[in-house]
Amino acid sequence: MKKAIVDYHQDEENHWVARLACGHFQHVRHQPPFINRPWVLTPATRAANLGQKLNCIKCDEGAENDFEPI
Repeated sequence: MKKAIVDYHQDEENHWVARLACGHFQHVRHQPPFINRPWVLTPATRAANLGQKLNCIKCDEGAENDFEPI
C-alpha cells in the first residue's frame, strides 16, 4: 500500500527513517548497489521528497502504528 512521506528522523545507527502518513516508520537507506536512494543524503533532497509515496509493508500486514498518524 503506497503512503506519503511526512517527515524523517535518524535511528540509533544514524540511518534515515521516513515517517509515513499512515503512522508507520520505514528506513530509507542509500546503500548502493542494492538500494539507490541518494536523495536521503542532504536536507534539501530529503525535503524535496516529502510527499513521495513508498510501499508500506506494515500497512499491508495490518501492523500497529509506530506513531500517531498525521
